[in-house]
Amino acid sequence: MSVRVLVADDQEMFRVGLVAILGAQPDIEVVAQASDGAEALARVRSHTPDVVLMDVRMPNLNGIEATAAIMADERSQHRPRIVMLTTFDVDDYVFAALRAGASGFLVKDAAPDELIAAVRTAAAGDAILSPRVTTRLVETFAGAPEPRIPAAKVLGELTDREREVFVRMAAGRSNSEIATELFIAEQTTKSHVSRILTKLGLRDRVHAVVLAYEAGIVVPGRG
Repeated sequence: MSVRVLVADDQEMFRVGLVAILGAQPDIEVVAQASDGAEALARVRSHTPDVVLMDVRMPNLNGIEATAAIMADERSQHRPRIVMLTTFDVDDYVFAALRAGASGFLVKDAAPDELIAAVRTAAAGDAILSPRVTTRLVETFAGAPEPRIPAAKVLGELTDREREVFVRMAAGRSNSEIATELFIAEQTTKSHVSRILTKLGLRDRVHAVVLAYEAGIVVPGRG
């Protein structure tokens, strides 16, 4: 079954380029396009894409506002994975977009194979952050004076083993790396990750990272 994609960007030449790249893949189908945030919301309702590539800066609802509207839309039960498209100078919007429900970021000058991989990764339920955007995200939390959420409140929801997995997951470890460090099977790690996300009400690993930084569980420059 093909991954259904909606491309939302107000720059027609860029949008058409994305559509051409993705449309050439046998397992990806671009089901709709949108030139602004309001149109993106309407297209999600009518075309139910699996993944939305959403530009940050657009008229008639910017990408962050459109993401929040899609995730809270009472007229539709459909919740696609949303990957924000950004240029290097708009990384200040990263945290706001993640809190709105985005599953990751991709820098606009990413190579075609990175774009294709990002769509497939998002469709599989994982999260995407460009290394450059990740750096900006960490810098944001590094400058925060105090944790925004009490660590005890977050960790109190988890078992001892889940806490160990959560801390490593939030520090950027893969499932295989966590399994090796904790001397457990990778499938067991996957089960722990799934339970952690469910218990904490998180959509994916990116939001686990955000929560960990907010609570001061993971400190930039450590781990």
